[in-house]
Amino acid sequence: MSSETKSINSAPRDRTIIRTGIIGIAVNVLLAAFKAAVGLATRSIAITTDAVNNISDAASSVITIIGTKYAGKPADKKHPFGHGRAEYLSAMVISVLVLYAGITAFVESVKKIIHPVTPEYSTASLIIVVAAIVTKILLGFFVKRTGEKVNSDSLVNSGKDALLDSVISASTLAAAIVFLVARVSVEAWLGAVIGVIIVKSGIDMLRETLSKILGESADAELAKNIKSTVLSFPEISGAYDLVLHNYGPETYTGSVHIEIPDTLSADDLDKLIRRVTVEVYEKYDVILTGVGIYSVNTKNPAAIEARERVREIVMNIPNILELHGFYLDENEKTIRFDIVISFDAGDRNAVYKEVCEKVGAEFPGYTLQIVMDTDYTAE
Repeated sequence: MSSETKSINSAPRDRTIIRTGIIGIAVNVLLAAFKAAVGLATRSIAITTDAVNNISDAASSVITIIGTKYAGKPADKKHPFGHGRAEYLSAMVISVLVLYAGITAFVESVKKIIHPVTPEYSTASLIIVVAAIVTKILLGFFVKRTGEKVNSDSLVNSGKDALLDSVISASTLAAAIVFLVARVSVEAWLGAVIGVIIVKSGIDMLRETLSKILGESADAELAKNIKSTVLSFPEISGAYDLVLHNYGPETYTGSVHIEIPDTLSADDLDKLIRRVTVEVYEKYDVILTGVGIYSVNTKNPAAIEARERVREIVMNIPNILELHGFYLDENEKTIRFDIVISFDAGDRNAVYKEVCEKVGAEFPGYTLQIVMDTDYTAE
């Protein structure tokens, strides 16, 4: 269950992304050529700007292919978790390209507002624009759905950009119709609006990609399924503190704590952990690099009663989400457990202090070992 194994398993996904990227390049280059010819012939700044945008889309597909190829490299000494995060970097570059294209379109349009040029449309040029709209809609849906299917941010961003292009092209067509009917040129103003729309799209894409690079909480559904699988083992009574580290789309390592009876031997525990890690990997392609242990009192009725009393006290305190890992040791006079405090609490330390005070008052003479935990998989 190594990063190299993950790289081999991701080969079909990489081929799908590269094939989709090549299709995007071919379509966008052809569209750019036609639009550039029409834009120059009709002196339409909106159509010419749209052609430039198609070139940036083709560049985006090239970057997607390069990023996917690099991300698919096997793990090495310097990068033991593989190179999967390169896909996020390629998605970020695409976002910057979209942002740059929007700024350029806006600047050029403002120049045309200041120094207007009357467009000259023909039937052939309008037919090409209509064809471009249909092509971009089909390409956009195809690329976006493929990206969602293989979990590729680069493809999803490219697909969104293509669908945005179809809206832009439709706006260009509308401007042409307005000019032909009313002899009023709104080309430059439309180009400025298009530029603003593209800039906003680029900013949104960049924000989303940067969020993933910084590190987001794991997918709630994936976390729920992993915990459910762990809990399917009869020896395990609780699964907590699941942490998933993302090293690129479809590439996760993680750790989890499990609650088990205090009667299990080291040999039994070793066999159990191995079974858990194998099943989680086989079902979800997630490598559990660590499985921590919470021992549960099973031989002392007083400890079981104390656990329920502590749970009652703690869970009645606002902003407490969870209590787990409880263990009472009468010989050493210690009580230990973990609590998860919501980030919605104004002062998490104050909540933690309240827990310590209330439990301490209920169990004088015991040393409390309370850990303030974080739920890294919360929605």
